[in-house]
Amino acid sequence: MPDFNNAFDRQIKNRNFLSPAGFKFSLAKAPKVDFFSQSVSIPNIDLGVAVQTTYLRDIPVPGDKLTYGDLDIEFFIDENLDNYLQIERWMRSLGYPETLGEAVSLDPGVDDVLLNSRSDGTLIVYNSSFNAIAKIFFRDMFPVSLTSVPFTASATDINYIMATATFKYTIFNVETLTKDES
Repeated sequence: MPDFNNAFDRQIKNRNFLSPAGFKFSLAKAPKVDFFSQSVSIPNIDLGVAVQTTYLRDIPVPGDKLTYGDLDIEFFIDENLDNYLQIERWMRSLGYPETLGEAVSLDPGVDDVLLNSRSDGTLIVYNSSFNAIAKIFFRDMFPVSLTSVPFTASATDINYIMATATFKYTIFNVETLTKDES
């Protein structure tokens, strides 16, 4: 006879849904992007697949390497372009700078450009009561793409301009901040 008490114990206790508005993103190298963050997604993770060949049929087996998707952060651009320019200057310092001054470290306390070319970021996830439930740490982030900034004189309503920055990173780790109530 099945143990019904045990079956109920395995059910989820908290039946509230996760709110898409409950987050805060912070990036050490570009702190002005934090306040204006509009959206961010926890990136996808893909596990490679190996193929075990047999005489009847090839059998897929779990691989051994994870591939992490890009981290996209959509943010409102402030009126003075400060947050946009933080990302733009960071990318310029990593890529092909116009002057030697642009290639120098963005942090005056660090002289090594390679040491200071990456930054850690943190995504804090909040529950429906806006209590922090998880921290997701992104290690060794650097920007690889920054969207264009469209201007138009034919706008009838004021829709504030947003940009999206795409980042690569080494790995992300999730730290839960709640006790296990599953």
